[in-house]
Amino acid sequence: MTAKPLPSGAAILLGCALASPAMAEIPADQIARLGADLTPLGGERAGNAEGTIPEWTGGIVEPPAGYEIGEHHRDPYPADKPRFVIDAANLDRHRDRVPVGLQRMLETYPGFNMAVYPTRRSASVPKRIYDATRKIAATARLVDGGNGVAGAVIGIPFPIPKNGLEAVWNHLLRYRGESVACVIGQAAVTRGGAYTLVKQSLQIELRYSLPGMTVEKLGNRMILFKQKTLAPARLAGDIVLVHETINQVREPRNAWTYNPGQRRVRRAPNIAYDNPGTSSDGLRTADQLDMFNGAVDRYDWKLLGKREMYVPYNSYRLHSGGVTFDRILKPLHVDPRLLRYELHRVWVVEATLKQGASHIYKRRTFYIDEDSWQIMVADIYDNRDQLWRVSEAHAINYYEKPLVWPTLEVHTDLQAGRYLAFGLDNEFPMCTWDPGLRSRDFTPAALRREGRR
Repeated sequence: MTAKPLPSGAAILLGCALASPAMAEIPADQIARLGADLTPLGGERAGNAEGTIPEWTGGIVEPPAGYEIGEHHRDPYPADKPRFVIDAANLDRHRDRVPVGLQRMLETYPGFNMAVYPTRRSASVPKRIYDATRKIAATARLVDGGNGVAGAVIGIPFPIPKNGLEAVWNHLLRYRGESVACVIGQAAVTRGGAYTLVKQSLQIELRYSLPGMTVEKLGNRMILFKQKTLAPARLAGDIVLVHETINQVREPRNAWTYNPGQRRVRRAPNIAYDNPGTSSDGLRTADQLDMFNGAVDRYDWKLLGKREMYVPYNSYRLHSGGVTFDRILKPLHVDPRLLRYELHRVWVVEATLKQGASHIYKRRTFYIDEDSWQIMVADIYDNRDQLWRVSEAHAINYYEKPLVWPTLEVHTDLQAGRYLAFGLDNEFPMCTWDPGLRSRDFTPAALRREGRR
């Protein structure tokens, strides 16, 4: 895969930065580009030469007419029709713009295809995130060999990334609201299409992005996360609590579990790296949730540049409250008639397992949206360096905030002919943003109280 040249300025900075992941601060002349030729978060404002990627003009700045908070989000582009459909028969014509994992899915599964729609640069966040990004661009820096970030809060720390670590840290610290409560479903789908829905409630406080947050108040705690299993009965009552640290080498992630059978809260140091994800039937690792999360120390991160690629985007049809889980979940893959792909510029980052480090994934290639810093697709390789899994983030703009986040993550195991769908919410009430959560709701003592209810 050959990446196109980096944007002007980023290319100049890249060479010297690769040698020193602790290099600090973007120069003032580069910061001045934010909100000018670059978007406030660092994407290229202009469209492409072909006209197939339009200019970014601010993204979605208000909900579609008639939308009311609490309903599943209406499609802002209901009249859009596919420009074309990519399948195994015409893949060679489009291969250069299709991520490797999706190429393999097209070649392996005859029923899978990719409907490519007009590109809509819908990504947007509140103005305070833009303002914070410009402010911390002058102070944000990698520390401890890239295992942590200092001098940053609220905004995107590295809007003009100079290396792969900076790009992936932008994903880890991107804006996802302040706090959110959701009920979602997770389904590990067999080769024949059977599944048992695992119903979970999620509560998340995104401390890094809280209004008024300072570097001093933030400390090393960036996210507080609680997940309770509601169904099936054999799993109901299990609770996971995580305090996500920024520098997980200096201070590992703090995690606890509550088991209703034992009625005890226990430390859970294994909720990290390549340990199996909760109730995932072994189809994803702990660090695969949200496309990538957690410590960055086991990989070498290489920024390959920026490319124009077909990735999931504006997946409102998949998100619709009028769609059932059974309609989404089909044998081998989700129903492609519900999927939407668009041509977007993405940063391509390759993570290669360090010599002597342990992980079931030897190599991972991430495609990171330039407008939101959301990882959209990940190609994942086993320790034989064979393509094993492909992850997709079918994202939408939750425009009442606004923010970009997946409505559904799909992790496909190409070797097993199975996949995991995480985030199913079509048959459940919509997520509640800013639900009045407090930091004291995310303590081991609160876990005990919740477990007894």
